[in-house]
Amino acid sequence: MSTARFLPLIALALLITGCASTGIAVREKLGTPKREQLVDRVDETRDAQESAKEQFASTLDELKSLTSFDGGELESAYNRLKKQLDRSESRAEKVRDKIKSVDRVAKALFTEWEAELNEYSTDALRRASEQQLDETRDRYGDVITAMRRAESKMDPVLRAFNDQVLFLKHNLNARAIASLDTTLNELESEIAVLIADMEASIDEANAFIDDMSGS
Repeated sequence: MSTARFLPLIALALLITGCASTGIAVREKLGTPKREQLVDRVDETRDAQESAKEQFASTLDELKSLTSFDGGELESAYNRLKKQLDRSESRAEKVRDKIKSVDRVAKALFTEWEAELNEYSTDALRRASEQQLDETRDRYGDVITAMRRAESKMDPVLRAFNDQVLFLKHNLNARAIASLDTTLNELESEIAVLIADMEASIDEANAFIDDMSGS
């Protein structure tokens, strides 16, 4: 690909990054410091994960209900499952976006905080601030690691859901429904791991919010 063709993509990336940075700065000027913005973003991400966790469980329940299908309109059952998949994909995308937002604010906060250490004229206060920065960065590291661990488990589950829905789309018959039993156990195990990781991430987020809020 030529350099000329790359330029619009580079410009778009810079525009998105610039808008994100501007949004952080604007909120700060309106009275919400970066530290508080970070707490807000972690709180929003926690809620998004909770919502996604519930939706993944609902999609699994819908899929499991098909294995005991005993008559009725197969196309309607398929449509219900497809709707649950679409919702799961939407909730997963929201989680991804929220995690990116958290990391943008965290990087802005830590960059600013570190630069301000050079502005102290009192060594004791500078050391105290530096220690607090290190502790906050370490705590944040636990949170973002937990979030990304849970995030990484979403795509395999979504792909498995999508495979089932895609197969059923062209095989709406009792035999195809019966074939779900062969893969359902494996899928249940994957979702159990995903939900456990999401709950661990939610717990980390709650602890971080409490720490940052001075609770």
